[in-house]
Amino acid sequence: MLLQIDTIALAEEAIIEAAEPAQESINLFEMAQYGGWIMVILAILLAVACYIFIARLVVIKQATREDKSFMDRIRDYIHEGKIDSALNLCKQTDTPSAHMIEKGISRIGRPMQDVQVAVENVGNLEVGNLEKGLVIMATIAAGAPMLGFLGTVLGMVQTFYNMAQTSGGIIEMSALSTGMYQAMVTTIGGLIVGILAMFAYNYLVARIDRVVRLLESRTLEFMDLLNEPA
Repeated sequence: MLLQIDTIALAEEAIIEAAEPAQESINLFEMAQYGGWIMVILAILLAVACYIFIARLVVIKQATREDKSFMDRIRDYIHEGKIDSALNLCKQTDTPSAHMIEKGISRIGRPMQDVQVAVENVGNLEVGNLEKGLVIMATIAAGAPMLGFLGTVLGMVQTFYNMAQTSGGIIEMSALSTGMYQAMVTTIGGLIVGILAMFAYNYLVARIDRVVRLLESRTLEFMDLLNEPA
């Protein structure tokens, strides 16, 4: 008797499971297709942010690549009076600090204040070159979520408009849920792009700050070098 009851229970569970529809999963690509034209703009912004991040990362990495014996060789050349050799070494070393030192060496013989101003001006130009594109990335980080919210508002407006146009006041939940789903997709897309751009921007800013400190250190080292007794 117990065996028959268990068999009947298992059969009922199998019938219920078979009657329940299988839940469909959706990937990010299929989800993005529901967002409309705003998702295209967000995709373009993401591509621009990725390009700026990779390009600036390469430039910053090259800026931090420096021979540890560079300043020692510059010191030896200047103490020995080999100004041309020091200038050639700076030209062969394609780094922001080498460009600064090259400008300072070319101003040797002038007042120290003039030399320091010339070196600092070149340093500011080099930092500005490293920061190219960061304004665009910051704009993407702030603007992408706003675009996502705009897509959500437009989607909700379209949904309520369709509801208002329904005759007889009968609203199908499937149509309502589809419209809201499409509206929320743009918010997700905007937040993803904005978060990625924000982290990338802050990372680049931190790397550039390290380069700035390096340039300041090289400036002080060069000015102390000029004040050393021959």
